[in-house]
Amino acid sequence: IYMIAQEGHLKNYWYAAGTSKDVGVKKPIKRIIFNIPIVLWRTKDAKLSALLDRCAHRNAPLSEGRIKDCGIVCPYHGWTFEQNGQCSNIPSEGPHKERIPKHKVEKFPTLEQNGLIWVWMGRDVLPDKHPFPMPLKTTKGWKNYYMITSFSNNVTNLVENFMDVPHTIYVHKGWFRDRKQMKVPMNVERTEDSVLVSYDQNNDSISAFDWMINPKGLPMQHTDKFYMPNVTRVDYTFGEEEKAFIITSTSTPISPYESIVYTLISYKFGWFNRFARLFLPWYTKRVINQDVEIMEIQGKNIKHFKETRFKSTQADLIHLYIESIRGFAKSGGKGTPPKPIKKNAEFWI
Repeated sequence: IYMIAQEGHLKNYWYAAGTSKDVGVKKPIKRIIFNIPIVLWRTKDAKLSALLDRCAHRNAPLSEGRIKDCGIVCPYHGWTFEQNGQCSNIPSEGPHKERIPKHKVEKFPTLEQNGLIWVWMGRDVLPDKHPFPMPLKTTKGWKNYYMITSFSNNVTNLVENFMDVPHTIYVHKGWFRDRKQMKVPMNVERTEDSVLVSYDQNNDSISAFDWMINPKGLPMQHTDKFYMPNVTRVDYTFGEEEKAFIITSTSTPISPYESIVYTLISYKFGWFNRFARLFLPWYTKRVINQDVEIMEIQGKNIKHFKETRFKSTQADLIHLYIESIRGFAKSGGKGTPPKPIKKNAEFWI
């Protein structure tokens, strides 16, 4: 049973299916989004195509086949399908092209942007928006790289985790933050398609980074942003944006409790960029793997107890706002949409 039927308007968005480097002209690749198997491939002139990964003949996976000129060849009986999904060749019919039925494989719109391959999952709705612009991918003075991480949890829980500050002193203790008994006021705004958070912290820091990227002790500004349906952006800027570290993640649902996250790490450390590129990938991988572990633990417990209702405090205001707009979209827009609101709250770390 395809999961997409249960996702309401959440399906009417672009979802990342791989990096530009993942999809070549030599071999097709398989991706699963909302439990739907999709085959991605390029023609000999490098044009992208995404089809349902199921041959119209006997349901063999096209991703196990091969690319031939502008078509993809099924590994079972050699049926060939063009970019638009139309069958163009059936070897068993020999020269009789007139016998080829007008069978098609479902086609999905694709776009290549900011180093990612995007697939539009709204099967009954044409694309009416652009993929999220992953920031600073080509901006002068900035360096960046993608991290691709599999998680055993759903998108809602993941985006909440990526924007959650209180967990950092437990899950990432010694690696990111340590407990300081410090009050953190925050300003939270919910729009119809985003949750925007800023923190009033005069003496916050990222423990492992301070002595390396902020030796002058410049004040740090921290903001968290969520954009429908699945994007988070976490900014740490120092001084008047003299230095900065930005983590942008787009989460793609595979199944109800499997997701893959494409995270763009962008940084501007001035002369320290040349050294950061040597250790930063290792460091960010270590930190995100800690989130992988806690998300797997949480996901297992939720599945066991079949419980998706949570108790909340002021610190969870971000989560409640994210859940409200994602929940409204998942319902297909039924009921009253969450109203735009701004609210102040506080928590301790």
